[in-house]
Amino acid sequence: MIDRLKHMAVFARVVDEGTFRAAAKSVGLAPSRVSEIVTELENYLGATLLYRTTRKIALTNEGRVFYARAVEMVRSAETGLNELNALALDPVGALRISVPAFMSSSGLMTSMGDFATKHPHVALSISFTDVPVDLIEDGFDLSIRVGWLDDSSMMSRKLGHLERVLVAGADYVASRPVPKHPTDLETWDWISYAQRSDNIAFKNQAGEVVRVSGNSQIQVDNVDALRHLTSQNLGATVMPRYLAEDAIKRGKYAEVIVDWKLKPLGVFAVWPDQLRRENLTVLFVRFLADNFDN
Repeated sequence: MIDRLKHMAVFARVVDEGTFRAAAKSVGLAPSRVSEIVTELENYLGATLLYRTTRKIALTNEGRVFYARAVEMVRSAETGLNELNALALDPVGALRISVPAFMSSSGLMTSMGDFATKHPHVALSISFTDVPVDLIEDGFDLSIRVGWLDDSSMMSRKLGHLERVLVAGADYVASRPVPKHPTDLETWDWISYAQRSDNIAFKNQAGEVVRVSGNSQIQVDNVDALRHLTSQNLGATVMPRYLAEDAIKRGKYAEVIVDWKLKPLGVFAVWPDQLRRENLTVLFVRFLADNFDN
């Protein structure tokens, strides 16, 4: 009976992943062995569960009925493990996390490292990309998102915020008339960041909001490139303060129109509502929220 339960779990994973190869990678078995397991299960049941072609698989009518039961079994088992794990002094498990690439050297990563030190039996697999990911399709347990939330079906928690600054290379600033109002920046050169709107909103202490659209000759999708080009005095740009702070202190960057502020970016943890390792994810998110440092 125990072997049949294992077979059911593998079958459910094949359906979830969509191919034998993807399922095999997920469970750590050879694709041929995964195919054999499903065949053995079909022989035991006396029913065909999957239609197989060279390109894809599809559930039969019997397969749909059986898949629902297999998923129910797997989720019940995982819920039990999660509940015990939550009570354990030393949690065990693995989390796959997506983080914006520009936060790879942020205080958030320090917090993740601190979590790993505190919980040595939790494995963290962290993927860095500035392109939004699909948590379900791409197989992530958790995503860190900055400045935007657009999926109401997900669970989320705000971890903190990132202060932003408008900077330019010090030599570039010295070559231009001193701007007294955000509209003075319309004639400046800008270095555009692909994941950010070119329409930048500034706010002063009186609450007045002014929007400026920068004229960009160069657009990049990588923050390291953005920082480097700014150092080359090619124009103004907006970036999180923690990324610009060192260059400002060394005199390579100059902060522009400091009397006008940019709206901070919210930093959020987002995860699926129905999630394996749910308690471990919540433990991780709570730790990040309690220790967030931009």
